[in-house]
Amino acid sequence: MPKDLFGLPLWAALAVAILIIFVRGQAYYWIGRGLGARIHTSRLGRRVGEERLRSVEALVARRGALAVFAAHWVVGLRHAIPICAGGMRMPLPRYLLATVLGSILWTSMVMLGGYALVWGWLEIAARSPLIAAAVVVVLALLGAYAIYRRRRAPADDKDEAHV
Repeated sequence: MPKDLFGLPLWAALAVAILIIFVRGQAYYWIGRGLGARIHTSRLGRRVGEERLRSVEALVARRGALAVFAAHWVVGLRHAIPICAGGMRMPLPRYLLATVLGSILWTSMVMLGGYALVWGWLEIAARSPLIAAAVVVVLALLGAYAIYRRRRAPADDKDEAHV
């Protein structure tokens, strides 16, 4: 397993990735802070929808910094919660602490976990291309099945309601 990524030592690549995620969170916070209550009438607010926006604001009001921290792990919320936190004027020190911790933990987990998975798979492929291909096929089938189930779920629920 190489000890570098894109020509940077692994630790430096990880530090750059963490910084990027942290800066993204700050940009979202300050966008929300600039919009304030106007977020509901902004193009972004209309696109997200009033109901969703209110539910994210309620989550931030209930959980505060914990919501900011946990949002790193939830697609969609990792963008919406910082904007709402800024719009709701969450105290900056509390927001910064949650964002620093979330950025460090989430980025480390995703980047190093992905790095290990890729290099582990490449190690398997070098020793047994057939097993490596089988792993890819199994994962593709599992992914296709999950997509199939997700798309069928609403139709199944409607059918059960009429029974």
